[in-house]
Amino acid sequence: MKINEIKELLCAEILCGGEFLSNEVNYAFGSDLMSDVLAYVKEKTVLLTGLTNTQVIRTAEMADLNAIIFVRGKRPDQDLVKLAMENNIVLMLTTDTMYTASGKLYSNGLEGTKI
Repeated sequence: MKINEIKELLCAEILCGGEFLSNEVNYAFGSDLMSDVLAYVKEKTVLLTGLTNTQVIRTAEMADLNAIIFVRGKRPDQDLVKLAMENNIVLMLTTDTMYTASGKLYSNGLEGTKI
């Protein structure tokens, strides 16, 4: 699924990385535990999280994530956005809960990461 399709499905606001909206992702993973992200995420995955600290970006770097979607209307500060821009990571924001956003993505064909 293209990141732009995810944006549309979740009525998400692009915070940075708009130039990468045509990139593909194969999986989605929802978590606020970055240790789980490191343990279970595969490449070409979009992360759904409510955490808005720089650890999310550091984890995304290590796990080679394409995009991060902040759920529940959580808005990161400009330092986090700047760090994501430096690492070519798409950041989006949706007002959906993690459960609702995950359901929308799954019901439209985006698989979850297998444990």
